[in-house]
Amino acid sequence: MRVTSSSLLALAAFFAAGSALAQPAPNPAAAAKPAAPPLRAVTTDGAPKASGPYSQAIVEGGFLFAAGQISRDPKTGTMLTGPIEQAVDRVFDNLEAVLKAEGLGWADVVKTTVYMTKGEDFAAMNAVYAKRMGDGRPARTTVFVAGLPGSAPIEMDLIARVRR
Repeated sequence: MRVTSSSLLALAAFFAAGSALAQPAPNPAAAAKPAAPPLRAVTTDGAPKASGPYSQAIVEGGFLFAAGQISRDPKTGTMLTGPIEQAVDRVFDNLEAVLKAEGLGWADVVKTTVYMTKGEDFAAMNAVYAKRMGDGRPARTTVFVAGLPGSAPIEMDLIARVRR
């Protein structure tokens, strides 16, 4: 078989056309799709202000995603230094303030994550958790960690459904 320059040009043109055909055509409807609305932050004076580049909570897709709360008093900014039960109650107070800012309550919570520094505090935390959660039984994960911000003994975050 003899290859000529004209056959090479024809082959090159064939592959160039094929690669152009393989590219998807631009979709004008996709280009005109409006941008997603910005995430909606939830803030309240009833919980400690975010101490970094994050929000107390974000509402998106029908859910509220609350940042982790520790046992810091929102008025004084000090960490509670009493028994674990007091720390857990303060965490619940902080998270409840975030929920209330969005018109929600514990019955709307679908998932919590609890971070603790001491395994021996689990039973006491669980007793306060059961009392404060009431009849609600959201999914929960408990993780034992080496440390938490401000040397807090506990941190908890949550996800709740939004009714509006």
